Amino acid sequence: MSNKKIKTLLVFGTRPEAIKMCPLVQKLQKNPKFDAKVLVTAQHRQMLDSVLKLFDIVPDYDLNLMKPNQNLWELSSNILLGTKEIFDTAKPDLVLVHGDTTTAGLSALSAFYSRIKIGHVEAGLRTFDKDYPFPEEINRVLVDSISDLMFCPTDKAKENIEKSGISKGIYKTGNTVIDALLYVVNNKEANLDFIGLDPNLKTILLTSHRRENFGKPLEEICRAIKELIQKNKDIQVVYPMHLNPNVRNTVKPILEGIERIKLIEPLDYAPFCSLMKKSHIILTDSGGVQEEAPSLGVPVLVLRDETERPEAIEYGGVKLVGAHREKIVSSVQHLIDDNEAYQKMSKAVNPYGDGIACDYIEKIIENYYSV
Repeated sequence: MSNKKIKTLLVFGTRPEAIKMCPLVQKLQKNPKFDAKVLVTAQHRQMLDSVLKLFDIVPDYDLNLMKPNQNLWELSSNILLGTKEIFDTAKPDLVLVHGDTTTAGLSALSAFYSRIKIGHVEAGLRTFDKDYPFPEEINRVLVDSISDLMFCPTDKAKENIEKSGISKGIYKTGNTVIDALLYVVNNKEANLDFIGLDPNLKTILLTSHRRENFGKPLEEICRAIKELIQKNKDIQVVYPMHLNPNVRNTVKPILEGIERIKLIEPLDYAPFCSLMKKSHIILTDSGGVQEEAPSLGVPVLVLRDETERPEAIEYGGVKLVGAHREKIVSSVQHLIDDNEAYQKMSKAVNPYGDGIACDYIEKIIENYYSV
């Protein structure tokens, strides 16, 4: 392929995917060896568009698939059929997908059916429990099993793929989310005055939106927050609530109207990065935040019983607490009361890279096509 450009189609559909793929889009579109185009499924719409705007990226193809209360069957079939039509027209040499979403899983399967080479960004993550998280764990396994190039964030992720019997096309690159985070923190820092934070209080940032925490687990999380606010007069909690009614209908009856708890609308990525940077502790069930916060020196307590990102736990910047009221309360209280424990987590090394994952991925693809 030395005499022609590598026709690369980057496919994503949700806000987390966009955050992690946009730096790679920027990198490949600047490289004259690539003809890099973007296809969005818009599995998320508003949240996706805000990230595209932040990174100054205009999609070449937009399936616009988001619908209220859409189920996995409908979304999956629409992704499969929609991407087929575009693949038939665009005829890319390589389709790049990210992570573990339905967009990633079905777009990769569609590319496989079309006999197009597949690259998986953020490959190799595993909980080894097909039901947790659902359906993400099976999406990861599916995409890795049919990919030609797998870009793993860590040694552990690389080992996970190798242990499955795959031996070719596996590379450790770091995670592109650190590329995105550093770009935004250094170039797009946002004003947070609209939140009304008290500078004399320690800020605890809470995010919880995963399907497995709907209902009783999220109630436990909220009751833990309420108890912590009552016990500690020097903290404030900020919760950017996901738009999903399963989240809001649980959170509001428990936490709305309580002093020093700020329930706010979802934040665009730039203000969210600025809020992470200002936070004292982060409570989250998000995968991306587990990767990002250690680069900002902020301890993370993960509201899940398992994580496909064990490296940050091993390095000390992240701790699993689950959606259990007593454990959440005791773990947060420990970090508030014990400065030595806090500093140990705060100063932990981030295992997910140093912000140049996109450089590694770019070179690997160039070498694969010998350009």
